Amino acid sequence: MRALQDLQIFVETARQGSLSSVARAMNLTPAATSAAIKRLEHQLAAPLFVRSTRSLRLTKEGEQYLQYCEEALKQLEQGEMLLRSGRQRLQGKLHLSLPSDLGRNLLAPLLDSFMATHPQVELKLQISDHLTNIYHQPVDLVIRYGLPPNSSLIALPLTPNNDRVLCAAPTYLARAGTPKHPQELSQHNCLCFMLADCVHDRWQFNRGEEFISVNVKGDRVADDGDMVHRWALAGCGIAYKSRLDIAADLQQGRLQQLCSDWRGEAAPLNMLLPDRRQLTPLINALRSHLLQHLGTSR
Repeated sequence: MRALQDLQIFVETARQGSLSSVARAMNLTPAATSAAIKRLEHQLAAPLFVRSTRSLRLTKEGEQYLQYCEEALKQLEQGEMLLRSGRQRLQGKLHLSLPSDLGRNLLAPLLDSFMATHPQVELKLQISDHLTNIYHQPVDLVIRYGLPPNSSLIALPLTPNNDRVLCAAPTYLARAGTPKHPQELSQHNCLCFMLADCVHDRWQFNRGEEFISVNVKGDRVADDGDMVHRWALAGCGIAYKSRLDIAADLQQGRLQQLCSDWRGEAAPLNMLLPDRRQLTPLINALRSHLLQHLGTSR
């Protein structure tokens, strides 16, 4: 494809500063590489290089265009790798960091089915609600709700529309009554989650343009989301959980959603990586697998 080759010639010329060097590297004639640059400049109606007898240097327009060309070529390469991976057996090691509740109760079975399809994949799991420093620990990717503060990580959405839900077991509601409005939570035992010594005891809700924030309290706090989930199932109080975490419990009646005319905080689930260059065919295949099944788990 001439258009694609023209972009490749432009990027390589910007890197090497020499049309003749690019021509040798790509097994082309100097005239062919020069014609490719001229075609791009004509198409863009802008000069890409300042030419001299000895060298080339990018114009301001060329510098701006280069970053988009490099990204486009990377995306095309990754797409080609992904298509090839569908025809080849995936193999390799995956080191994942997952949140405790979602990791144990929903993602673990999905990972099992992924590995059954790709038996040459090896898996290493780190399951914890504590934030993983992906830059300093040997982790390929992290799956978390939301984004870490001030993060420069690449976030690939898995369930962008997920939210938090007020819920409780029928046994608790039979004993303590059912709140009709989030403000009534002050009269109930609320099961709180703690992260990095910070207790999440301020729960937020909205109904259309109306927003409220409620301070809650209770007799149980845990730094493990799965523990809060278990307490809710045992009828110990009211929890404020990700809808993904409790979808099966709501469907089967083990938990009931409360104040359903109010919506809880957004809780988008993301796959986090430090760099797009780490999007290997194996990781792309895993993301496709999760996207396919998480969409039916809500």
